[in-house]
Amino acid sequence: MLRQTISATSRTLRSTARLGTQRQAFALFKSYQTPLATARVVAPRTRWYSSETDAAKNNGDEAKEQAEAESPEAALKKQLEAKDAEIRDLKDRYLRSVADFRNLQDRTQRDMKAARDFAIQNFARDLVESVDNFDRALGVVPGEKLKPENKTEHTQDLINLYDGLKMTENVLLQTLKKHGLERFEPDGEVFNPNEHEATFMTPMPDKEHNTVFHVQQKGFKLNGRVLRPAKVGVVKNK
Repeated sequence: MLRQTISATSRTLRSTARLGTQRQAFALFKSYQTPLATARVVAPRTRWYSSETDAAKNNGDEAKEQAEAESPEAALKKQLEAKDAEIRDLKDRYLRSVADFRNLQDRTQRDMKAARDFAIQNFARDLVESVDNFDRALGVVPGEKLKPENKTEHTQDLINLYDGLKMTENVLLQTLKKHGLERFEPDGEVFNPNEHEATFMTPMPDKEHNTVFHVQQKGFKLNGRVLRPAKVGVVKNK
């Protein structure tokens, strides 16, 4: 009788347990069918795990950097790098200063040379008018009267005056040449607009095109630079 009672009680307890387990399983199944419940339960667990891992990693890196920063070797290395950067900056400034100073020296020398070469430019420009007067005076004397076969008692004074003017002109031109002032006469040369000023142009079949056939006024150069261009007549055949 006692054994039968115990067996019945055991079956009743097992049935009750199975029924409770089914109800709990059904309730859990219904909770998983709701998306909101899924988001509330699952998502925070995933984010919490990732954040926890990143935080642990960052803490480890910070601790490592702090340990390296606190070491004497790291501090000396940092100071050495700073000194190297400072030395490079000072060297760069020094090289730039030397280059600027040399450029200034070269520019100053060029300016001084130009000042010496062309300091008398205005004076020379006024002086060439006097040289032109010698040229005009000599050009007034007819060339026929200067020939030995045409020499007479009346023309001797004229010849002596011509020779004196010619000698004075030569001495003056030689003196001006020592100071860089030279006269040039481009008769027969090719026309150069940098040195010549064409006052007129005319066709001439017996001469080449664009050549100078007449010099109306001679030109002057001061240390290789054109002080006054020569006024010329140019052949124009084309």
